[in-house]
Amino acid sequence: MLKIKKIQASETWELRHQVMAPNRPFDSIKLAKDEMGLHFGLFKDDKLISVISLFIENDNAQFRKFATEISEQGKGYGSILLSYIIEESIKNNVKNLWCNARMTALSFYQKFDFKAVSETWMENEIEYIKMQRDL
Repeated sequence: MLKIKKIQASETWELRHQVMAPNRPFDSIKLAKDEMGLHFGLFKDDKLISVISLFIENDNAQFRKFATEISEQGKGYGSILLSYIIEESIKNNVKNLWCNARMTALSFYQKFDFKAVSETWMENEIEYIKMQRDL
């Protein structure tokens, strides 16, 4: 059974680290403004398998640190969680939702009507691009 619920920032850290930066120090996946965000987890049979953090400022929102357990990737769980975040953003009167996406995920975000709105850049040997969607 799948369930999405709000969680604490600290509950996202282990999965973020395992998926996004396993070879970097654990604290590298913590955000300075983590306590200001809304954090959501997708649970499969009571096991946390996907996390995302949403930061709303006025009518703009950025989602960050979107991670799905490696063994559960490619099964649609990230799509379920992103759809939930889009709906949550609409409920919070967000007009513009954006993220800094890894280039390897470009086509994933395009399926959700996100558009590339920047040049690419490198960070920690990973290529990124800003993607956004009007709501």
